Amino acid sequence: MGVNLSALVTPQNRTLPDFSGKAIAIDAFNTLYQFLAIIRQPDGTPLMDSQGRVTSHLSGIIYRLTGFMEAGIRPVLVFDGRPPPRKARTVAARGEVKQRAEREWQRALEEGDIPKARTKAMQTSRLTGEMVQQARDLLEALGIPVVSAPSEGEAEAAFLAANGTVFAAGSQDYDSLLFGAPILVKNLALTGRRKLPNKMVFIDVQPEEIHLADVLAGLAVTREQLVDMALLMGTDFNEGVQGIGPKKSLALIRKHGSLAPALASLNVTIEGADEVRGIFLEPDVRPAEVQWRPPSREKVLDILVTQHQFSEPRVESALKKLGDVPPESQTSLDKWF
Repeated sequence: MGVNLSALVTPQNRTLPDFSGKAIAIDAFNTLYQFLAIIRQPDGTPLMDSQGRVTSHLSGIIYRLTGFMEAGIRPVLVFDGRPPPRKARTVAARGEVKQRAEREWQRALEEGDIPKARTKAMQTSRLTGEMVQQARDLLEALGIPVVSAPSEGEAEAAFLAANGTVFAAGSQDYDSLLFGAPILVKNLALTGRRKLPNKMVFIDVQPEEIHLADVLAGLAVTREQLVDMALLMGTDFNEGVQGIGPKKSLALIRKHGSLAPALASLNVTIEGADEVRGIFLEPDVRPAEVQWRPPSREKVLDILVTQHQFSEPRVESALKKLGDVPPESQTSLDKWF
């Protein structure tokens, strides 16, 4: 889930057309999990084909990604590589949460509580290797660039934004800022009318733009200090200090200047703190060249209609949204900035 900085960050509200002509490097796993969580039947059952294979992730790609491509946005999907060993604890904890949610989902179904069932079902999403390959195949058929990160996809997306390959990094997590993304765009895949969890209340979700420079200036900290704050709160790679949230971590770092004296003042330690700082400040990333190509109608129809029984008219309608794309020989991204 990443570090929650929402209490300290004031995003700029945007609309999809505001990003027209912009290239955005999107954390693929983060986005696919969003599709798997949200695109479900009323009782929480994910969309499936005739063979019982989950297709919610494919539905999100063809209907939602093409929706904001219609607005002129040029996505680059960045997939995770090998996770840092320190992420094993987080992965295990997420697995336990999913198992508990699955039991609660079944219990809610037995009790006939459909709204609760759907809420619990959203917490059970699992992204398998087969789903990842299906997603990559569909993206490539659509002509959307796919980048394989050496490690964390979010770090690679931030790097591509920092070195000017793309305009911004796209993710739901604030970790993109810790990894050095100069601009973070949230809610791209969530834009639209959404129901609040456990409430019969609907809100309109719009994209948000967050500038790292504005965040650092507003908090009067450096990026290194922002990372130290995150370590105090807890990250995907370390347990935080009990009772320390965003505001307390900010106060501690402002007072003491860095992590070590802040920890000393609390008489606590963080195991592997230097290693975790390195994950954020010196991430495993590499340059990548991205190109958009015309979609292959035949390949898209084969994947979605032939293999997974999607509605052909609906897929054809989604393909029409793509409009013009850069020619295959396009290597310069100047036109997208």
